[in-house]
Amino acid sequence: MSQKDQPEAVSGRTTIDPAEIAHFSRIASEWWNPQGKFRPLHKFNPTRLDYIKAHICKHFNRDPLSAKPFEGLRILDIGCGGGLLCEPMARLGATVIGADASTTNIEVAKIHAQEMGIDIDYRATTAEALADANEQFDIVLNMEVVEHVSDVDLFMSETAKMVKPQGLMFVATINRTLKAWGLAIIGAEYVLRWLPKGTHQYDKLVRPEELEKPLNAAGLTILEKSGVSYNPLNDSWKLSRDLDVNYMVLAQRK
Repeated sequence: MSQKDQPEAVSGRTTIDPAEIAHFSRIASEWWNPQGKFRPLHKFNPTRLDYIKAHICKHFNRDPLSAKPFEGLRILDIGCGGGLLCEPMARLGATVIGADASTTNIEVAKIHAQEMGIDIDYRATTAEALADANEQFDIVLNMEVVEHVSDVDLFMSETAKMVKPQGLMFVATINRTLKAWGLAIIGAEYVLRWLPKGTHQYDKLVRPEELEKPLNAAGLTILEKSGVSYNPLNDSWKLSRDLDVNYMVLAQRK
């Protein structure tokens, strides 16, 4: 991994896994290719966007039919990658900070946002650095990143610190179950080849209770857990009650 892809550590603490940063930096040019290495995320994006929008509008009493229902809200997308969530959040009117530990990812995200004419504050930094700077947000999007960090408890604690009173955190990740190993790793990476081999490691997958404990300790309350399931018949994702593979968690600071 190049030196530029390594953000500074803060006080010796880090959530950074250098191998994970190197992996995503190598394929960063693929972020905006809907048929490329991030095709599953492009397919998954409408489902998670609908989920996020519905809950933000309900929680903050916003009209989901308005052009910019998120106007006045400050959103952090931590582990933003190439900006697949940042751009729609900004289009909905939010002030968006996209943070990623890979400088290469941030460079790709900046270029695409400029090409689209979208104003997003992209930063090559870490959750702990943002928390140490006392950054605060109405919403923290913690999506498909927790399974790639070196210290889950620290990562959840640091991201939770940045949620304002009455604010929300959305978390999306993969459960550590044999079903997830078979579908999300063996099936998706080795059989169907939707993702590069090695994108996910079974021992780094995270069970819901392993998120709930540090979130509760940091003062957040779990409002909802929802599974997300793939339908091979129409090549689409939908919300479900099945948390065994992909799932999302919604939490609030009281």
